[in-house]
Amino acid sequence: MQIHHLSEKNSVLNHFLSQIRKVNLQQDRMRFRRNIERIGEIMAYEISKELTYKDIKTKTPLGIKSSSEIFAPIVICSILRAGLPFHQGFLNYFDEAENGFISAYRFHPNEDDYFEIKVEYQAIANINSKYVLLVDPMLATGQSIVAVFHKLIESGYPKEIHLAVVIAAPEGIAHLEQELPKNCHLWIASIDEKLNDQSYIVPGLGDAGDLAYGIKL
Repeated sequence: MQIHHLSEKNSVLNHFLSQIRKVNLQQDRMRFRRNIERIGEIMAYEISKELTYKDIKTKTPLGIKSSSEIFAPIVICSILRAGLPFHQGFLNYFDEAENGFISAYRFHPNEDDYFEIKVEYQAIANINSKYVLLVDPMLATGQSIVAVFHKLIESGYPKEIHLAVVIAAPEGIAHLEQELPKNCHLWIASIDEKLNDQSYIVPGLGDAGDLAYGIKL
């Protein structure tokens, strides 16, 4: 797996990452969602550099200009619900992309720290021979992304797979490297220290879905 760690170099990305972590700014849900969306836009631009392009001729009012455009269609797939503002950031740049949505959540059958990943609702475009951008703000254990990946490829196999996350734990990265194909690209805005005993990212930022949309029952 090819890993791209974007915050290693200073850019406005780090500015937005700092803001989504600050407890006092997290009270403003609209600002939190917008910053996640902005991070999605920045990551979409970075991913665009790795896609395949074809040469085209563009007619202007005054002549013809040689240019290029992305060669294969794109499908943006997000994991509900925390992935929605992140998804929108990618859609702002890849505005002709098809889309997919899958629900995945932690299910605690024994009401303790042990959990399983439940994948239920899905609405997914045809992904055969297309670029699939699987986007999810938080990569903790990596189990959700692996479960969603296997659900996706039940109906076809893409040209390329690009996974995009805002914050990742080393344990989750290691799990993806073990479980997913080696030709996947993993794009990470920031790599954090570790997982705690409840498998939440430290220092992280809290529950991205709750911060974006309110506490769920």
